[in-house]
Amino acid sequence: MTSLNGAVVLVTGANGGIGTHFVREALARGAAKVYATARTPRGWDDNRIVPLTLDVTDPASIRAALAAAQDVTVLINNAGASVSTPGILAHTDEEIRRNVETNFLGPLFLARAFAPILSAKDNAAIIDIHSALAWWAVAGIYSATKAALWSATNSLRLELAPAGVQVLGVHVGYVDTAMAAHSTEPKVDPADLVASVFEALEAGEHEVLADQTSVQLKAALSAPVDYVYPQLAVRP
Repeated sequence: MTSLNGAVVLVTGANGGIGTHFVREALARGAAKVYATARTPRGWDDNRIVPLTLDVTDPASIRAALAAAQDVTVLINNAGASVSTPGILAHTDEEIRRNVETNFLGPLFLARAFAPILSAKDNAAIIDIHSALAWWAVAGIYSATKAALWSATNSLRLELAPAGVQVLGVHVGYVDTAMAAHSTEPKVDPADLVASVFEALEAGEHEVLADQTSVQLKAALSAPVDYVYPQLAVRP
């Protein structure tokens, strides 16, 4: 289990709705410092918050963040890209590359970069924000990248366990942020999501299923494909 009391936290995508809650809630739970990272960092009203430029798709930017934040004990891979249309055949080449680089390669390369630092510390952790859509391929390349991140998180968990680094994977459906403004589906309050993530972290858990959608989709993983995707059962 990882305590946030005295922790030094780095949050990617800190300007967004979920990211901002991660920054604020980490401090509320006793973090000593939070690096609030974004491509274009914003100002904050708390000197415990350190704005830091970070483009997770840029190796040089990752190296610069690593050099600037050697004291990090908790890495939160929150930054993400979405898609404009659900069909993977309809995505542009640029959209596919942006999702792969932001949702999968970025978190993976950040985890690899910070792993030696975290492994040398007590009370260290990585939190990866997945999606319920990792288990339901209705969002094209977005679903594919979140499924890839889920698998990478499992690998990281196994490899970092001997060093005592906790790796927590988070699955959630729609969250009430600007990214999900287009959806009329039920949405999780970002404050509730972040609270549940930190509670799981401090309880030593490996995974968070933050809503009923995530619970149901994970339970369906062992079901036949045409149960998960009933449209496949339709025959001409």
